[in-house]
Amino acid sequence: MNLSVSSYDDLSARIVAVRDEHRERHPGGAEGRQPVHTVYVPADRFSRSTPSDFGAEALRLLNTHTPGAGSFGAAFGLDPEIAGPVRERVAAKLASEPVEDVRIDFEDGYGVRPDAEEDAHIDQVVEAVGAAYQVKALPHYWGIRVKSFADGGHERAMRTLDGFLTALRDRLGRLPGGFTITFPKVIAAEHVALFAEYLDRLEASLGLPSGILRFEIQVETPEALFDGDGRIALRAIASAAAGRLTAAHFGVFDYTAAIGLPPEEQRLDHPACDFARHIMQVAFAGTGVRLSDGSTNVIPRNDGPDEINATWSAHAAHVRHSLRHGFHQGWDLHPAHLPSRYAIVYAYHLTGVDDVIGRVRAWHEQAAGGNGVLDEPATIAALTARLRRGVDCGALDESVLPQ
Repeated sequence: MNLSVSSYDDLSARIVAVRDEHRERHPGGAEGRQPVHTVYVPADRFSRSTPSDFGAEALRLLNTHTPGAGSFGAAFGLDPEIAGPVRERVAAKLASEPVEDVRIDFEDGYGVRPDAEEDAHIDQVVEAVGAAYQVKALPHYWGIRVKSFADGGHERAMRTLDGFLTALRDRLGRLPGGFTITFPKVIAAEHVALFAEYLDRLEASLGLPSGILRFEIQVETPEALFDGDGRIALRAIASAAAGRLTAAHFGVFDYTAAIGLPPEEQRLDHPACDFARHIMQVAFAGTGVRLSDGSTNVIPRNDGPDEINATWSAHAAHVRHSLRHGFHQGWDLHPAHLPSRYAIVYAYHLTGVDDVIGRVRAWHEQAAGGNGVLDEPATIAALTARLRRGVDCGALDESVLPQ
């Protein structure tokens, strides 16, 4: 073949360099299981049995207020065809693994207390975590939330994390797997860089492997979205984390208050929250940083059916909203949130699952046979990821995954 240009070598080398730099910045989605929720528990209320206690109470509420498939489907607005299978799986989940991720809270849910009191609660939490670990009762993921660097709590945050990890090392001799630190109210990449530097020092002092202490940020201030020059701040924040960032969690109530929404409009499904979450999605797409939505602040005041159903209705609507917008994880604050969380997540995975399985299998079979594809590869990847999430949380059986 005759060519007009004698060599493309210099262009090819530059093209490869751009591609490699892009792959370094966008390595792809996070590997491994993503929890469907993070349950926040104030530090002074956490005990070795907290996860199982949440499950037992959630199961009691489920059986009391939705004893059968009909009442269950009505409570959560489910198609009658799937209400029975969903309820069966939700009940099994609440009995076996009610909490997938727990965060022991030393920040807003705990409040500001005298140093001696917080130090005592650190010791209490260490004993509870140690006891739970020894009987294999820790959730798959777990960790603590420290105070923010943004509002004067930085010294207490560092003292709490140091005291907790030092005492846990002395108690167990190791750091149990699945540990994550929550770093709240980020206002500047510089604070994230300083926190990462502090973790470097802490690992060295504790004799931990470099980089083992990883954390998630909470996106709950306008400054976390746009920096002082009006640029999107999230990528600089991720870079400042120096490879330690695992996730970004949206903080509904601090964010909506900060932008001036009145209290009655401070809710997860407000359009202003959609704007913030969509910026998070674009900024972190392909980076391996997982995304989590925030919480619902509606909780029951008593066990009456009106209170429980009002809580389930509000929470279920928010979980649905999160899923529609591509957020597969959120925060739960009360045992009553567990039935609605799993009911909506499981219904999401079970609805249309046969069609999803059929599309994935058809694509693989035709690709293998050289006859082209029915869907774009990106679509099949998304459908396969959906099946994987369904299996991971217990909504689906392993057999649905392509072989």
